[in-house]
Amino acid sequence: MNEEMEALYRNGTWELTELPMNRKPIGCKWVFKIKYKSNGEIERYKARLVAKGYSQREGLDYEETFSPVVKMVTVRCFISLVVQNNWSLYQLDVNNAFLYGDLSEEVYMTLPEGYFSKDDTRVCKLIKSLYGLKQAPRQWYEKLSKCLFEFGFTQSYCDYSLFTKSSGNIFLVILVYVDDLVITGNSSSEVHKVKTHLKTNFLIKDLGELQFFLGIEILKTDSGLCMSQRKYCLELLADYGYLGCKPINTPMDMNLVVTDSVESASKNKDNLLSDISGFQKLIGRLIYLLATRPDISFAVHCLSQFMHSPRKSHLNLALRVLRYLKKSPGKGILFTPSSDFKLVGFVDADWGKCLSSRRSVTGYCLFLGNCLISWKSKKQSTVSRSSAESEYRALAAYNLFDTGGTKLRKLRKYWAAPHFWIFLEGSGARNSKIGRLECKLLSWSIKADFHLI
Repeated sequence: MNEEMEALYRNGTWELTELPMNRKPIGCKWVFKIKYKSNGEIERYKARLVAKGYSQREGLDYEETFSPVVKMVTVRCFISLVVQNNWSLYQLDVNNAFLYGDLSEEVYMTLPEGYFSKDDTRVCKLIKSLYGLKQAPRQWYEKLSKCLFEFGFTQSYCDYSLFTKSSGNIFLVILVYVDDLVITGNSSSEVHKVKTHLKTNFLIKDLGELQFFLGIEILKTDSGLCMSQRKYCLELLADYGYLGCKPINTPMDMNLVVTDSVESASKNKDNLLSDISGFQKLIGRLIYLLATRPDISFAVHCLSQFMHSPRKSHLNLALRVLRYLKKSPGKGILFTPSSDFKLVGFVDADWGKCLSSRRSVTGYCLFLGNCLISWKSKKQSTVSRSSAESEYRALAAYNLFDTGGTKLRKLRKYWAAPHFWIFLEGSGARNSKIGRLECKLLSWSIKADFHLI
């Protein structure tokens, strides 16, 4: 607590003043947390003074609040680029990051508990942002962006948390997730200069080479890097009492179709869950696990459709996924260098998969070289009349996927299902809707090569 207060005073976070007329101060409280290492050991005990931002009023205490964070697809592209070029990967942590943001609004806060007399009627007029304020992430992001712009970095239009610097033969990349920075480049001396520049503006903790980021372990192997959520997966199994369960080989039966049929539910007494919060929490945690586990993507996609009206059978299916995770909790994504560093995609559609709406399901995966960087399983927005039409819609959705750069578009290669290729070669088989879809594809001017698989 004393270290936190010293940081607040050193940063000039507030000034003590009397409360103006017709103004209400927001409250504050102390939050205590234990920080753990990737192996589960205690790293440090942390105390944070947090403002009660829920009592702020829009237009008076704050205006804009949005602050971008890095996308997981960008993180995987970033790591694949590092592995391909054999660059070093470093992690920086900004101490008390939110305290660096400058406030443009007048915000008054009550005095921190334990450091002032109870009879003191003064309040804190905030000059810098504080944890808990609605605009705190945005103000910190603006401060950091300004610092990086001064050093010559430019912001990506596809992911606002990605900053790059290209000068001659020097190329540097920085990923930003709130107060965590990941930096790499083809010049160690330039990376050191960036670290020095950041340390002159902020209180930076250099964590060395990247090992643990956003709850994801980055492990070095003989062939490259591996992203794994082993610690997160074991915690998930422990919270639901499945550490000692019998593992299974698949997350879902191959021919199972997940539905919400009232008729079949009444026969099997498959009633709705009385408390859906537990099911929603489980699915939410499984969704975050998808960052490194594409093997459960389809199962989680099916179960997430029943977040607001789950039945007992849906809960049993979700628990089955936990039994599958028990078999290999440390499984992750391996990033290895490739001799052919191109963007290759595989796309397919399951026609009429959803029995209630008869909509098809699109599935795709995207590789950058040998590295899997993106995948998705999603129900299509409209009903397709044929399997070929559903394939067309799947390919159209895949083309709309933003790959984060213009030059990579020339490296694309698409793989579709064989019956889709046969349909394209057939004569007189295209209806008007397929023709409109094809025209839309051609209007995008994206080159696609179709191959039999």
